[in-house]
Amino acid sequence: MRVLLSEEQDDQVGAELLGDIGGLEIVTYDPNSTLPPEKCNADILIPPYRSSHRPIQLLKQLRNLRMVQLLSAGADEWAAEVPADIVLSTSRGAQAGPVSEWVLSAILCLYRQWPALVEFKRERTWAHRRVTANTLDGRRVLILGAGAIGSVVAERLRPFGATPTLVASRARGGVHGPDEVPELLPDHDIVVITAPLTEQTRGLVDKAFLAAMPDGALIVNAGRGKIVDTDALVSELQAGRLRAALDVIDPEPLPEDHVLWECPGAIISPHMARTVPGTNVLCYTVAAGQINAFLSGEMPSNLVTTRPRPRT
Repeated sequence: MRVLLSEEQDDQVGAELLGDIGGLEIVTYDPNSTLPPEKCNADILIPPYRSSHRPIQLLKQLRNLRMVQLLSAGADEWAAEVPADIVLSTSRGAQAGPVSEWVLSAILCLYRQWPALVEFKRERTWAHRRVTANTLDGRRVLILGAGAIGSVVAERLRPFGATPTLVASRARGGVHGPDEVPELLPDHDIVVITAPLTEQTRGLVDKAFLAAMPDGALIVNAGRGKIVDTDALVSELQAGRLRAALDVIDPEPLPEDHVLWECPGAIISPHMARTVPGTNVLCYTVAAGQINAFLSGEMPSNLVTTRPRPRT
């Protein structure tokens, strides 16, 4: 069985890890060039985390395709294109450590007023007592998304004295359902988004959602930009009522002249919460396990089961 993956340097670790799987022929390609005809008979595709290829371009060329294995935790871009008879799997779980660290660092950055302190340093100003810091101790944190990332965020908040509340697409033991979110919002100081983009989460954080958050609350988005209504968030930030830490934004990349850059109380990182040394090793390790399960006749544990109808 042939697996097609990027020939870029960041993906070389993938070839090494996949090389240990018996019965698998590894074929590499340039994700920034047209796919040559002799490489169009791959059975499994591992697209790079980012490339110039759109999903529909590759899917039309790979006539023997049986599985698409992603290196991301989310599958929204591919789920809309991959036919139901092709297995679609993610690397869910691989990014939980790096992304949860980003979430904690973003919260502490704003709570302990680091943007203001950095500005004071630039001005060579000793500004003791000119800023009011806050503490995580005793804070309540609502986490939208109870998967691998959200669960690790919850674990890492507890040693700081914070109380996490998890919300998922359905209620289960210790996890709230989406219908409970409106009544939970007013009682939480921080909202952390780690949920995937689905038809249910698209635009979830709208004007009404933000209005239900208490004054001074913080929203942290490490999920997908389209979950949050950017215009509604900008209004709250400009009014000084809420603060935000954003790793993902709609639109993305954020245009140079976008008003969000100038909003007070907001920090922005360019979709890089997962980007630390070794992340690709983690992603390809999970990917190799998913492919190995597929070759053994099993359904991968990270199988994407809910997909919109492919576009025509």
